[in-house]
Amino acid sequence: MNYRRIFIENSIIFVTMVTQHRASLLIDKFDLLIASINEVKQYYNFEIIAYIILNDHCHFLLQVEDIKKYPKIIHSIKYNFKKNVGVATPTYHKIWQNRYWEHTIRDENDLYHHIDYIHYNPIKHGYVKKVNDYRYSSFAKFVQEGYYDEEWCNFDDKHNVINCNYE
Repeated sequence: MNYRRIFIENSIIFVTMVTQHRASLLIDKFDLLIASINEVKQYYNFEIIAYIILNDHCHFLLQVEDIKKYPKIIHSIKYNFKKNVGVATPTYHKIWQNRYWEHTIRDENDLYHHIDYIHYNPIKHGYVKKVNDYRYSSFAKFVQEGYYDEEWCNFDDKHNVINCNYE
């Protein structure tokens, strides 16, 4: 199957990476995932604008200096995580699904919608009742920078994001 990726300079990419067979391991290996991302940052210039790490998948909003390199960045994160976990295979496929889902952010409204979706994810998947109670995301950074109130995702907020599904 041929996949076509869109490469629009200066764009932001929403990425979903899922573990093989939805294995629950990412939260237990959170520090190794962060270390893997930091290793990749030594070779590629990118910023993670927002993120959420759940047991079996994660979402990132990436801003990449050279947009054509974001597939290599994702591959490298997967590969380095596999290496850091200590899986003795030449590829990352024993831990991660072969592919990933991506979406190029179209405009400011689309960006805000995806940021909300990322931070709503632990409620969606039943990890917590309040977003502020979940520590494996960029939510605290967004609260600190004044983008969200600590009590974000009340009933009205939840209504705006509940019908989104980017998995």
